[in-house]
Amino acid sequence: MTGLDSSAKATLEAAQAALAAEHAAVYGYGVVGGRVGDHREAEAEAAYAAHRARRDALTRTVRDLKGEPVAAAAAYALPFPVPDAAAAVRLAAELEDRIAGVYSDLVRAAEGALRLEAAGALQEAAVRAVRWRGSGVAFPGLTERAVGNNR
Repeated sequence: MTGLDSSAKATLEAAQAALAAEHAAVYGYGVVGGRVGDHREAEAEAAYAAHRARRDALTRTVRDLKGEPVAAAAAYALPFPVPDAAAAVRLAAELEDRIAGVYSDLVRAAEGALRLEAAGALQEAAVRAVRWRGSGVAFPGLTERAVGNNR
């Protein structure tokens, strides 16, 4: 990141964070798909494909921003045990909430076409989270910030 101005560094850092989150989401959807059950398997497969596509696009974006794309980990710690279909649905909603959070950061840091792409990704994650959870939040991607800032 040497030689980049502060705005370019912030954009690259946010893109790297989004890429890392997409790696984790791809892994997580592997777990979801294996446990979600036949009635939601197609939905899990579609989300898995969407996150793989976003991951690949972000890899190119990071390179375009003169960065070295963060690599996927061999495995990721899940936020809770996923022994059955109900837990798999909760995991899918959690994955989408986390994705929305990193894309909200990328929306803030980026400009132009990248900002539009990040806003689209945030919207897609919010819609998927609602489908998995059955309900939504007022400001997807900002939920954890609102909880932490209550006074």
